[in-house]
Amino acid sequence: MDARAIDTIWILLAAVLVYFMQAGFAMVEAGFTRAKNVGNILMKNFMDFSIGSVIFWVVGFSIMFGPSIGGFIGKFNFFFTADYGNDVSDMAILIFQTVFAATAATIVSGAMAERTKFSSYLVVSLIITTVIYPISGHWIWGGGWLAEMGFHDFAGSTVVHSVGGWAGLAGAVMLGPRIGKYNGKSNAIPGHNMVYAALGVFILWMGWFGFNPGSTLGVSADNGFAASYIFVTTNLSAAMGAIATMFITWVRYKKPDLSMTLNGALAGLVAITAGTDIVSPAGAAIIGLLAGFVVVFAIEFFDKVLRIDDPVGAISVHGITGAFGTIMVGLFATDGGLFYGGGWNLLGVQTIGVVSVAAWALGLSFLMFYIIKKTMGLRVSAREEEEGLDIHEHGQSCYND
Repeated sequence: MDARAIDTIWILLAAVLVYFMQAGFAMVEAGFTRAKNVGNILMKNFMDFSIGSVIFWVVGFSIMFGPSIGGFIGKFNFFFTADYGNDVSDMAILIFQTVFAATAATIVSGAMAERTKFSSYLVVSLIITTVIYPISGHWIWGGGWLAEMGFHDFAGSTVVHSVGGWAGLAGAVMLGPRIGKYNGKSNAIPGHNMVYAALGVFILWMGWFGFNPGSTLGVSADNGFAASYIFVTTNLSAAMGAIATMFITWVRYKKPDLSMTLNGALAGLVAITAGTDIVSPAGAAIIGLLAGFVVVFAIEFFDKVLRIDDPVGAISVHGITGAFGTIMVGLFATDGGLFYGGGWNLLGVQTIGVVSVAAWALGLSFLMFYIIKKTMGLRVSAREEEEGLDIHEHGQSCYND
């Protein structure tokens, strides 16, 4: 079997793992939300992937990876079929990038859970996959202006996770909090099933072994060593994120908190994704450790200080730790990182990239949500919210006696 065939099979296997992350996201979000809204969450996750698959093939892929127009956007190529000169099957690259695009859209559903109109959410998913995600993705992965500057985001801490997190932040702000969330103080609204949430994180952790190592786009020749290396750095960061968060909550809350620890593991995974190929195992462990601290205080800040209601912590896990992990590349990269004698250049480029993508995703998302709010409406009625979106939006419940 030649190298092209081996590499193509590797990409397809990695794509399957990343696709299975959709199940992980669905379980996490279902577990962290109330039983009366589980069907709505599952439907949104299901349609994120379905809509994203079609629209990314129709236009998104070419915008992201087509020949660059001024470093801003790729050349349109509707219903992608062309060969852009890859060393492996273009169809393998298409499906691998499709599952990444669906991930970015799915992140948003968690931050907007339990009070968003389903019809409006479908429009949100469509626009993210068509415009917001692929254009900023082109800047970094498609040979655009950030790529030319030397910005490094190997598997998508910023390209995928922060974009989803920033869009979720805009959505949560435009929606406002759930009924009963803030009444003089921040009131906890517990999720209905932590077993689902924990299972979802286990699935996501496994899927990340496709997300990060799969981004080598092959295992032939030296790529086999690179993929193995990335497995290790990915796993260490996740584990340290979980351990750090467990101890932080143990000290702060007097008990080790399960929900926060689950998010700590995800924070470690998100943070390492940008530099997983160019940081040492020790560097990965430190990044995961720090991400555990970042995610705890970010969740508390959004909830208790800004009073932005994010039922699953998606803004902090994906937006904040994604940005954090991307900037950490400028410190911990073994070639060019500040801690390795590389000077300030890479750190500066990473910071510029993080800020630019945040401005793009937040700006476009706020505009999108404002238009939807003024036209279709963004939020369900108070009665629908109190009685549950499953019954009112879908006519059925996930739990029947």
